[in-house]
Amino acid sequence: MSNAGTNRASRPSRVTEVRYLSFVWLTALCCSVTAADEPVDFGRQIAPIFQQHCVRCHSPGNIQGVISLATIDDLKSNEYIVVGDADKSHLIELVTSRDGKPPAMPQKAEPLSMEQVGLLRQWIEQGAKWPSDVVVKETSKADASWWALQPLSVPLRSAKAASSDASFAEPKATLTLDDFILAKLAEKGLALSPTADRRTLIRRLSFELLGLPPMPQEIEAFVNDPDPAAYAKLVDRMLDSPHYGERFARHWLDLAHYADTHGFERDMRRDNAWRYRDYVIHALNQDKPYNRFLQEQIAGDVLWPEDPQAVIATGFLAAGPWDFVGQVETKSDELRRSARSLDLDDMATQVMTCTMATTIHCCRCHDHKLDPISQQEYYQLRAVFAGSKRGDRFISDAAVKQDEETRAEWTAKLQSIDFEIGKLEGAGLDLADMVGGGNGWGGGIYRQGIDARTGAVQTRDLGALDNVLTNTFVRTKSEFINGVFIPDGENRKAVITVSTTGVTVTGLPKTSSAAWDVIRNGPVASQHSPELGGIDFAKDGHSLLGLHANSGITFDLNAIRLASHQTEMRFTAKLGYFGASGGNRADAWVYLDGKQIAVYPQLTRDKGLQDVNLELPVDARFLTLISTDGGNGYGHDQVGFGDPKLKQAVPATLNEEDGLRLTSLRQERTTVQGRLSSLSPTPKFYGVVGEKKAPPVHLLVRGDSESPAGEPLAPAALTSLKMLDPSLGDIDTSEGDRRAALARWITHPDNPLTPRVIVNRLWHWHFGQGIVNTPSDFGYGGDRPSHPELLDWLAHQLKEQGWSLKSLHRMILNSKTYQQQSQHDKDSASVEVDADNRLLWRQNPRRLEAEVIRDAVLQVSGKLNSEQGGPGFQDFTYEEAYAPIYRTITADEPALWRRSIYRYIVRTTPDRFLTTFDCPDPANLTAKRLNTTTPLQSLALYNNDFILRQSRHFAQRIESEVGAIAVEQVNRAFQISLGRLPSHQEQRLAVSFVEQQGLFALCRSLLNSNEFVYVD
Repeated sequence: MSNAGTNRASRPSRVTEVRYLSFVWLTALCCSVTAADEPVDFGRQIAPIFQQHCVRCHSPGNIQGVISLATIDDLKSNEYIVVGDADKSHLIELVTSRDGKPPAMPQKAEPLSMEQVGLLRQWIEQGAKWPSDVVVKETSKADASWWALQPLSVPLRSAKAASSDASFAEPKATLTLDDFILAKLAEKGLALSPTADRRTLIRRLSFELLGLPPMPQEIEAFVNDPDPAAYAKLVDRMLDSPHYGERFARHWLDLAHYADTHGFERDMRRDNAWRYRDYVIHALNQDKPYNRFLQEQIAGDVLWPEDPQAVIATGFLAAGPWDFVGQVETKSDELRRSARSLDLDDMATQVMTCTMATTIHCCRCHDHKLDPISQQEYYQLRAVFAGSKRGDRFISDAAVKQDEETRAEWTAKLQSIDFEIGKLEGAGLDLADMVGGGNGWGGGIYRQGIDARTGAVQTRDLGALDNVLTNTFVRTKSEFINGVFIPDGENRKAVITVSTTGVTVTGLPKTSSAAWDVIRNGPVASQHSPELGGIDFAKDGHSLLGLHANSGITFDLNAIRLASHQTEMRFTAKLGYFGASGGNRADAWVYLDGKQIAVYPQLTRDKGLQDVNLELPVDARFLTLISTDGGNGYGHDQVGFGDPKLKQAVPATLNEEDGLRLTSLRQERTTVQGRLSSLSPTPKFYGVVGEKKAPPVHLLVRGDSESPAGEPLAPAALTSLKMLDPSLGDIDTSEGDRRAALARWITHPDNPLTPRVIVNRLWHWHFGQGIVNTPSDFGYGGDRPSHPELLDWLAHQLKEQGWSLKSLHRMILNSKTYQQQSQHDKDSASVEVDADNRLLWRQNPRRLEAEVIRDAVLQVSGKLNSEQGGPGFQDFTYEEAYAPIYRTITADEPALWRRSIYRYIVRTTPDRFLTTFDCPDPANLTAKRLNTTTPLQSLALYNNDFILRQSRHFAQRIESEVGAIAVEQVNRAFQISLGRLPSHQEQRLAVSFVEQQGLFALCRSLLNSNEFVYVD
């Protein structure tokens, strides 16, 4: 209530303040005034008045009129209550009518009854006793009696179904979903539409189950199949297709808001995220029981740690955006806490929204105003993930250990051979040591380097270099290093000076003209790792000459010979890409007196180490080593020459026996190095990385990460599902056990929400609308079920079928309801009664999703690359920067013609073509895609570069299949793109069109037709 309604001198501003107050609830609580000498019960008689009429506008989360009625503190401090004197209490003034005018409070609502005002007066007169442990909270609009929170109600039969269709006249032993649909239709005097023709059905099924159009031969075979069970068999074949998982994984990844980059300001890469995407595809194809599917994604690494797929499944929790700056780079502890709070909100919200269609994120600041969820429950849910962080991790600790042991075994053999070879050859002069200021025998300073811009010695780490002048050779003060430079080959046209005597090199590619850090004796700044091929080149016994692309260095061999008394020498090293794996690459070049003697193109981390062993003739003067960025920016391009040595070609004291031994050792070394290089890196995935001890979680006042309140909260689920125990552990429960407990709670056999939600999602994906048309909100703010009995019956069937999603697909797809035609008379009575088709008197026509349109275009053009699984294709160029730069390119090569599910998704750089067709923003969980119709969509299908190129490929395919006869070209084009032959009129017009405009124009037009981009 407000401090308005009086002109007392002690409260001059209260009339103004009341204007800011509003009350929403209109229902008055009926109370009976107790006898004057009978004590008023605050909890039973007074608290409900405040709860129903006051705290919505006057609570800690919404203090209007500078007062909260959640506790007695504000009432006393502002003289709203004068204990023992109701007449002097401003609260009574506000709720009492004076001079025939309505009371000031509740504002815009029915006044309190005389009985309620009387109770307030008695309570004040009796001392305004308010128990200290009682806090008045606003009640949510829904309570534990809300329909979605009740146990599944499963009817045994439907009496009304029989009257709606002759085929249902006889009593039936079991129900089908059609019974429920027919019963609702009968109530409105409606009936099912006729069954669609087979050509329509196969196209509908193919797009819904596979995400691809059926081929003409498949259509004709189905249309002409005399088997009455042909349709059911078609459903089974498509559900068994590996393309089924690719299709339905897209739906689930929308819910997981999956992408291959972090998002936010830096939007850095996640090159191992794809394993979770492949997990979803595999699990759906395998028809993994849905309850197990959920358990693995929430806590698979805890429940089944020896199952690699179950471990990878936890990529679900890490699939959303992540603020690298806020959680890693910022120097502000306050910002870091805020970013972490948002991260925990994302995890908890994703799990509860995806699995149980329960909205919880508004509880960050206050109790849920619509659903029976308290703010404390929200933070107890967040406590489940308090120790869960995101990052790359190994799939299996056992596999890591085995790989390490194997790698160590072969590395030890290689090192033993190298040691013996070194004894016979002589140790050699270390070029990395020279870069560090030494003479090649170990006197150099580790990680000292040379600035390629100036030639100056540098000890501190640098980042991206400014003031870069490419192809400018700079002399150093080193006796053995002639100079350094930053190369840019300008597409092999540049002539680059690489020595003080004017020696030049040519043939280098164009680079980004950017450089990072300096040339070092050891790893460069921010190097991903000094370890490669099982060797850590930062440890004793090894050295590393680090050249982050783009850089070049020239050694003076004459000076080295003079100091070492070596004549004929060999240059040996273990060359590798020491940056991160993924799409990163660089090139390395070796020149001798300006002549290229070796090139190592497209180095990647996965290629391991390259063995360098090059002869340096006695008359050679300059050895030049160059690294270039591989044409994709210099990010991560940490090229390194491991153990770079100048050795005597043939040791002077080598006798015949030693020579034979040396030859044998070199052969053995080649074999061992090959075995070591063939070892694949231990696989990683991007998922949940658990902390050993979960940090404490407190309720945050108004969601402010700087305002924790109360004691640490134990992990717990929601109390509104009365059939389940909400306890998930205590404050000492481990991070993994918390997630495992939540996974079991969500999939508990008695939890009615989990099966209801997934069957509703399937219904939505098959009909374009759910039984509940807000598939991720089963609360008060969401839709009400159109067929509540059917929803519960389907949920029960799912559980009865062992949580098999494919069984539920079959049930839906084989129904008469699904097989209806979508065409209808716009003036029919059905439209008037049910224009939105909520009762499903027909099927719903739908436009294809963005990715399906793209895949269908590729299939029709004959260019679809059916390769499955693995890292996503990258239809962009990548340039490393503080905020990486992704530039989209047109997909016009086989590697980029894979299905859209395998596209490398960049959060901050969406594909324009896909976005035009409502491809969702992966920053947000998407339960229901938009389905807009805009002029841009038609323009994209007609003028987009991808469409233009595929239209040409489509035309070339037609010509190769049927030749140059226009009528055959037209027939074939219609068959492939629309799944039918043209009508006589269409054929006549299309032939004329091809003869005048060419086959390409027809192909382009067919891809832009409504019939191509719409199902039915």
